[in-house]
Amino acid sequence: MAAFSYLTIFFLVSSTLEHTSFSEIFKPHNIDKWPKPPCEMYYPLDPFYDSRCPNITSYVCATNGHTYQNECFFCVDQWEFDFHIKFYKYGKCYE
Repeated sequence: MAAFSYLTIFFLVSSTLEHTSFSEIFKPHNIDKWPKPPCEMYYPLDPFYDSRCPNITSYVCATNGHTYQNECFFCVDQWEFDFHIKFYKYGKCYE
């Protein structure tokens, strides 16, 4: 190990980590292969029932351009508006 200087080891490790982390950022993602939210589990049991969504932030983008806080809010909104709203992707919508 004495043959390699600390600078060489640092360079090799940092370049490996840099490639690993940046390759995922710039890789194109096919959003058609993403699983759709399981909306059946969020639908109210009867029309007068208020569904309560958890206060968890996990953004969902819909085809109407609206970013929902999580898939529960998206599914309830989709149920209320007669399925005209479709799932687009997980994450924020960029306006």
